[in-house]
Formats: sequence, C-alpha cells, structure tokens
Amino acid sequence: MRMHLLALNPTDSVTDGFLPAAARLGLDVTVLTDRPAAHRAKYPDTELVECDVHDVRAVIGRIAAHGPGDAVFTNSDHLQTQAALAAEFFGLPGKDWRAALRTKDKAEMRRHLAATGLDTVRTAQLLPDEAPETLAAAGLPYPCVVKPREGVASEDVVLVEGPGELVRRVQEIRSRRPDAALVAEEYLPGELHTLETLGDGRTLHLLGGFHTTVSPPPAFVEEQHAFVAGHPAPVAAQVLAQLDALGVGFGACHTEFMVHEGRARLVEVNYRAIGDQCDLLLAELLDIPLFEHILRAHLGEPLPADLNARRDGAARVRFALADRAGTLTAAPAAQDRTVDGVRLTYRPLRAVGTTHPHHRTNRDYLGVLRATGRDQRSVDRAAEEFFATERWEITR
Repeated sequence: MRMHLLALNPTDSVTDGFLPAAARLGLDVTVLTDRPAAHRAKYPDTELVECDVHDVRAVIGRIAAHGPGDAVFTNSDHLQTQAALAAEFFGLPGKDWRAALRTKDKAEMRRHLAATGLDTVRTAQLLPDEAPETLAAAGLPYPCVVKPREGVASEDVVLVEGPGELVRRVQEIRSRRPDAALVAEEYLPGELHTLETLGDGRTLHLLGGFHTTVSPPPAFVEEQHAFVAGHPAPVAAQVLAQLDALGVGFGACHTEFMVHEGRARLVEVNYRAIGDQCDLLLAELLDIPLFEHILRAHLGEPLPADLNARRDGAARVRFALADRAGTLTAAPAAQDRTVDGVRLTYRPLRAVGTTHPHHRTNRDYLGVLRATGRDQRSVDRAAEEFFATERWEITR
C-alpha cells in the first residue's frame, strides 16, 4: 500500500512518529514537499517528490502522475485543506476539506461558531490591502488580541491595550508578513487547556489533553504542558459540541481552549496531531500505537471501539526558552534517563553555535524535556531538578 505524505519542514512528528509507523504498517511512503533538500538530509531512505504543496492543483497533478495510491496524509497545519481536497479528488478517505479550511482560517472559524449559536467571540478581520486604522475602528473591546488569520506557534500573536497600540502592532506584523490577513478579537480570560482527539468519521476517541502555562502578556509563548487524563465532563462536552459544529471528527485534532468560570471557549483548532513532541509523549504515556492509528484512519480502516489506553500516567512537557537574542554557547545534549521512577527525555531544538534573534514565540525554544511517570508530584519534581542542574547560555 502507498501513502502520499505532504510536508513542509522536516519535523519530529514525521521522523520519530509517522515514518516509523508507516514502516511498521508496511506502507510505501512518498513525501511531497517544496523543500526536498531538507527532507533528503533528514529522511535519506524515503522517496521524495518536489512539489508546490501549497497549490492543490500541483499536489493533485503530482499524485496523479505518480499513481494515486491508498492514502493522502499530512500533519502540517498549513496543508490540511490541500491534503483533504486531494484525497477527495482521488476518492480516498480523508478530512472534509470544508472543516480543514474552517479550522485553519480563524476568522471563518469565529463566523461559523457564531452562526451556530454556540459561541460568539467579537472579531474583526484585516486584509492585506486594508489600512490598520480600519481594524482599530472596528469597535472591539480592549484589551484584544491581534494575530495572523492563519498563523501557528504563537507567532505574531500579541495583546494590545488600545486602538493606537493596535495600529502600531499591525504595522510591526506587516513589516514581517506583508501579505498576511490578520484578525483581532476580544481577549478570552481563563486558563489555557488542550483536548486531543482521534476519530475515523464514526468513532471519536478522547486521548486526554494538557493544561498549558503561557508567558506573561503581551506575548503568548507556551512554556510547559501538564498532562490531563480527562477534562471535567461539562467542559469536554462544550468543546466537543463546537468541534462537531466545525465538522471535525476524522484523524487527529489538537484543540486549544480557555476555561473561565466553567465556560470553555475555543482559541484555535489545529486539525492535526499535537506537535512539539507532545504527540510522542502521548503515545508513550497512553501506551498505544498512536501514529499507526492515525495512519490507519487515513487508509479507511475503522478505529477500535476501545484503544486500551492507559489512564494512570502523569506527564509534563517543559521547554528551555531563549530570553534574548544571541549565540547559543552552552546547552545540554540529547539524553534519556530515569530518576526516581520518572522517565526524562530531553531533545535539543537549537544547535550550540547557532545565532538567532529573540522572537518571543515558540521559535525561541532551545530544547524540550518530556517527563513521564505515575505520580504528578514526582514528575514535576524531576522536571524542576533537571532545569535546575542543566544550563543554557546565550552570548550576545
């Protein structure tokens, strides 16, 4: 059986998750990418086809020339709609392209949820050819949050306190993203959580989620995630109702939402598996073949009624963050060890000797620690001790 995988930059999810899972399933994989050199360096034994993966016509043309195969799949935020359309074109299992577009486009997501009556978040959109003052005159409450309409990883997401600051922030973002549409929306109070789901279009499994700690405003950098085996039933029901209204239910989905006084309001829906190595942690903690399940769904195979996932685990993912621009001159190497029953897995995300600006986004990650065990207190203590004893140095 053959699977066409659409990809941008090589990721740990593909390297350590989906490609090994595809091999275990006996799949022949062809990676379609517009960055073949980067993928060739990371996946030297995988067949690569150069393609403008952002253009669905190019994707369909390349797949047709190569032979449609049995599945079209991607775990990229930016390519879900293209993969869904290509799968539908060839009559293969896949996500509803409307749901993929609806979740990627934050303005469309807000409009759709408001139309269903499930939630209304006051939002205004600014197209690339519109003046920033148009957004400032939209009558939004302050503080509000401005961000790219189709952005990811907290990039250019910022809290603003008034119309003057909103105009300045829009101008700053446009200096980096001149062609991006932006949205500004009311600030949602509460604590940030995630829900991780897996479905085959008929059965939907809740894999748990995370309680996320973010940096102080005005930026929203995710600093760490604590695993939550199950959210309170009323909260989960609210999130699931909104996902159902959006048409989400096939494959993996990573949903971020705020909880305030018992009310769950979506921040964004990433219609793919959670990233930043949290997917690897989920597979380990739940003790399930997570990546195989995701691929099997895209092959049209039904998911089991019971995944037999373990529910007695505790985990934390914590990121080492750059606090300034400069050259990384010291950092711990990749390592795996067990301390007092807690498994610690550390992976560097930035090489020693490289120089970077200070982004105030997830691009500031220097490394990621995954800590898993059976007791949250022990997991937290082991993670804290790791960060207390290791060192990261940045020289200006």
